Amino acid sequence: MRSPVIIGIAGGSGSGKTTVLRRITDAFGSDQIAVLDHDAYYQDLSGHPPEKRERFNFDHPDALETGLMREHLDQLVDGSAVEKPIYDFTTHSRKDETETIQPRPVVIIEGILVLAEPDLEEVMDIKIYVDTADDIRLMRRIRRDIQERGRAIDGVLRQYERTVRPMHIEFVEPSKRKADIIIPRGGHNHVAIQMVLARIQDLLQKVG
Repeated sequence: MRSPVIIGIAGGSGSGKTTVLRRITDAFGSDQIAVLDHDAYYQDLSGHPPEKRERFNFDHPDALETGLMREHLDQLVDGSAVEKPIYDFTTHSRKDETETIQPRPVVIIEGILVLAEPDLEEVMDIKIYVDTADDIRLMRRIRRDIQERGRAIDGVLRQYERTVRPMHIEFVEPSKRKADIIIPRGGHNHVAIQMVLARIQDLLQKVG
């Protein structure tokens, strides 16, 4: 089996990484793409009391089990399926069930910190950073956390001030320097998306 093309998509919370990922998947087909989202590898906090879970810094690299993600990535590269964790963001714990991810010609690693993790960054063929204004990212995060994760707005803003913004400044924003392609305005930047798609197609032809 040929080695897959490995793509990293990073950027701040609410920057539009998922939209960029969707555009790539739509262009090449889901049967060509395997996705490992860093969010699935958050540490399981089921053994901790609720108050400790609420105080946990989910925006620091130590909050994620990146070593397991790298193991899964290596297995996909070797042609083996993996069992990706499923994380429950309402309870801050991993579910009992997992999601089977099959090896594909393209593997996408997505998450705010994937370019800040040397074990992930070193194996990427294309490194993408999705760059979006802070106020837009905050609005998107508020909407997501309230609608999808059942959070109250006071808690969302408190977390943003306490950990999200400081960790973005310390870890996420500096990782932009490692990117091959920076996409301003997120997934709605059609010119940049077309450039990414063309580069992926070129790499697929070379490894094919």
